[in-house]
Amino acid sequence: MATNIYVGNLPWSTTTEDLYALFQQYGVVSRAQVIMDRETGRSRGFGFVEMPNEEEAQAAIAALNESLYNGRPLTVNVARPREAGGNRRSGNYHHRGYGSERSGERHGGYGYGGDRY
Repeated sequence: MATNIYVGNLPWSTTTEDLYALFQQYGVVSRAQVIMDRETGRSRGFGFVEMPNEEEAQAAIAALNESLYNGRPLTVNVARPREAGGNRRSGNYHHRGYGSERSGERHGGYGYGGDRY
């Protein structure tokens, strides 16, 4: 099974091609990608590399973790699986606002509406 590698603290100018070339020194690279910001189109300063051979991947991690790349110390390790939902609200979270209902009266507040939210 291929090893997916996280590469952090990349210089903003690093391209996917640069990342590919950096890891290719240690073995076969099946995929490399610098993550770009959707809104600005600029690098977010991290990326991922996939290497099919586990020994080569471990050698790359050992050699590149905390090494300087264009003046910045890289963070290189096996990528953790992405958690479902990201940073969005979970399905169990319901914002009910500041209001309450007493004796049939409604006391305002953002989001008031009982179970509607």
